[in-house]
Amino acid sequence: MKIDRRSFLVASSSALVLGKSQPLLAAQEQPSETPEPPDVGRRVAARDITVYTTADKTAYRLSATDKLTFKPMGQPLETQICVFVDPSKKAQTMLGIGGALTDSSAEVYAKLPVAKQREFMDAYFDSDKGIGYNLGRTNIHSCDFSSASYTYVTEGDKELKSFSVDHDKQFRIPFIKRALATAKGKFTLFGSPWSPPAFMKTNNDMLHGGKLRPEFAQSWANYYTKFIKAYEREGIPIWGISVQNEPMATQRWESCIFSAEDERDFLKNYLGPTMKREGLGNKKIIAWDHNRDLIYQRVSTILADPKAAQYVWGIGFHWYEPWSGGEMMFDNVRLVRETFPSKPLIFTEGTVDSFKAEDIRAWRLGEYYGRSMINDFNDGAVGWTDWNVLLDEQGGPNHVGNFCFAPIHADTKTGELIYTNSYYYIGHFSKFVRPGARRIAASPSRSALLSTAFVNPDGKVSVVVMNKSDQKISYFLWMDGNAAEVTSLPHSIQTLVF
Repeated sequence: MKIDRRSFLVASSSALVLGKSQPLLAAQEQPSETPEPPDVGRRVAARDITVYTTADKTAYRLSATDKLTFKPMGQPLETQICVFVDPSKKAQTMLGIGGALTDSSAEVYAKLPVAKQREFMDAYFDSDKGIGYNLGRTNIHSCDFSSASYTYVTEGDKELKSFSVDHDKQFRIPFIKRALATAKGKFTLFGSPWSPPAFMKTNNDMLHGGKLRPEFAQSWANYYTKFIKAYEREGIPIWGISVQNEPMATQRWESCIFSAEDERDFLKNYLGPTMKREGLGNKKIIAWDHNRDLIYQRVSTILADPKAAQYVWGIGFHWYEPWSGGEMMFDNVRLVRETFPSKPLIFTEGTVDSFKAEDIRAWRLGEYYGRSMINDFNDGAVGWTDWNVLLDEQGGPNHVGNFCFAPIHADTKTGELIYTNSYYYIGHFSKFVRPGARRIAASPSRSALLSTAFVNPDGKVSVVVMNKSDQKISYFLWMDGNAAEVTSLPHSIQTLVF
């Protein structure tokens, strides 16, 4: 079935429930350089809370809007709206939050004036001046967000003797290196392929689906290792890879179909052993890398085979399942977490599609992110990766016209940067939830509020509360018999830090 990412956008909502039994990640899945967050003391009376707000029809954009103090409060009444937080109930350890550093983003960045390039880098990758991205994804040769299709080898080179990433040295590699420098090296990057070279596929075309020819399985597995080693020679550490971007989608851009059995067998017979043989056994391999709709069937099929499962670090997923006319299927992610608790979950791509210049300030853009991020974290995701970090004034470049929104757009004619609401909504998480943070219990008492919460490695607690209603809501942030009264503006998101 053809899946068109441009048609997915529909309104949806969901209730958030923190499961009674929260499986913890195994110790080895925690970031190795980040200590376990300290326990938050139960005595929080008189502890100060800083409130940061982004709200529709206001000038608030990640603005410090209030300073509150916890005061004793017993049993709340049913009429008193609350967000309950319990730091003693910890769940997954966070890997990071960020976005995709694609060819398109790099090409648009190169067109900016030097001062705007610096502003852009600080806005995303500096944790003090900006929102502190520390997780990224990049494409293994071309994807739709490239100016044209290309590979790293000459056509027909099965032995990969011509392999070279010289193409990427013009824009993408310098762009990624600048981001790494701005993030002070504290950045986790993984790569994803959209399609093998045309000669390796049944349709002899990088576009329009097709499948990997069996006789090229080893050659394609070798390709991943060459990419990793080439990028690392350029000074760009690669944390891991996904097996295939959107492996069930026949697209008009770069795409390749893998059934669950295909992916399982490629993993256990070729990719996993090849990575190990090439000295890359420490690199993480992400399975699935597609929507929430088929995620359980996909994961259960692959992980049922121990020989394949041994090579799978975790499960990647996207948010485009509303392509069929339905809603986001958050419960499927929770089911995978509950059923396969040893395999981390990571959101690997999402974008509000179908770029229209007149909608660039539309508030729904940010709210789409807020709703998904809160649900995905509450359902167990350890990382969240947006799609393109930067696009131009047309939502591109894109070599098949699949123009999309990004959190930041650049007007390449004037050199100006345009910050959409998405940038600020994502920032309410990425700036205040750092790698190594543990998710903790958070429970709102009204469905108009969505919430999630974390304790960071430095012991600070960050609670994110989103008001998706048209009404101003007063609520109590309640913790262990103490509370502070908070005002949530209509269509707003807040991060409360204490």
